[in-house]
Amino acid sequence: MKLAARVSQVSPSLTLAIAAKAKAMKAEGIDVCSFSAGEPDFPTPEHICSAAKKALDEGKTKYGAAAGELKLRETIAKKLRVNNNLDYQAENIIVTNGGKQSLFNLMQVSIEYGDEVIIPAPYWLSYPEMVKLADGKPVIVDTLAENNYKITPQQLKHAITPKSKLFVLNSPSNPTGAVYTPEEIKALAQIIVERGLWVVSDEIYENILYDGVEHLSIGAVSPEIFERTIISNGFAKSYSMTGWRVGYAAAPVELIQAMTKLQGHSTSNVCTFAQYGAIAALESSQACVKEMVTAFAQRREVMYRGIQAIPKLSCPKPYGAFYLFIDISATGLKSLDFCDRLLESQQVAAIPGIAFGADDCIRLSYATDMPTIEKGLERLEKFVKSHVS
Repeated sequence: MKLAARVSQVSPSLTLAIAAKAKAMKAEGIDVCSFSAGEPDFPTPEHICSAAKKALDEGKTKYGAAAGELKLRETIAKKLRVNNNLDYQAENIIVTNGGKQSLFNLMQVSIEYGDEVIIPAPYWLSYPEMVKLADGKPVIVDTLAENNYKITPQQLKHAITPKSKLFVLNSPSNPTGAVYTPEEIKALAQIIVERGLWVVSDEIYENILYDGVEHLSIGAVSPEIFERTIISNGFAKSYSMTGWRVGYAAAPVELIQAMTKLQGHSTSNVCTFAQYGAIAALESSQACVKEMVTAFAQRREVMYRGIQAIPKLSCPKPYGAFYLFIDISATGLKSLDFCDRLLESQQVAAIPGIAFGADDCIRLSYATDMPTIEKGLERLEKFVKSHVS
């Protein structure tokens, strides 16, 4: 069978591929230090698991509404009103199979052939591919390490054309860990409103912040930007629920209705009893989130200091998420070659920056235990000193 042309335009996920290779090596008994997956190493908090188990015991195992359980949508809307100053109701929410599906659904219902979607680079690797699958055109805007890999208002203005429809904002960022300040968010919001764009704000890492930095959701800046904002979020990162596949989008009702229609013909509802775990995550104490963030902060310091001490490697300090985005250009290697050699010679798994639109960089995740971080840094230093000219 001849495959559809749109599939040939899409690149496979390098993050999943390298994480799978690292897991296969571990299964063979090889001691691998994996910094590849963007996945907290903590178990899902017990009270969340208990809520899902209770839902199972109560028979909540049947089909549900395509947009998600009403109770969960109400809880998400309340969270957005109270925590983010975003005036959403349950009708503005769709529950999706992870945050990824919320973005995919959005692209499918809003992007048409020739529409341009502005994406700052480095970017999460699925953004451009989702745009391509919707027959849109990704417009990649390269950012600079000196600006902590954040797009400037001038860069955004320069990227806008008559075909521009959507701007993708990710703060805190995967892969860089950059966090836009409230002032930077307000400056971008002004341009978006003035130029008639829409913005999707991927806020999956909103709770993972360091050094007292503040997360401002762009839709809270003004009534005008709120009307042009779509929020994408989920439970994977903050609550260590990666395998639960519960995410959501918040947007004007017309968009949510269109996304629900699409979801009704693709996956239908998210796993019913998993949604009750998500309700517990939002309604219960957030102490579990704070505990994880405290641990991530300690790991960030160790890994950042370790990278700074290795010749030919450099990176800006991240203020959110759990990644370091490391410039390897001084080694003379491009990211795929660097990561392949590192994995084969030192059994350290990293993600090539080419996956994120930056071939002179690699991404390391510190969502792993401290012994792995310390051992992996030693191996990385050995690799750079002995294998790189």
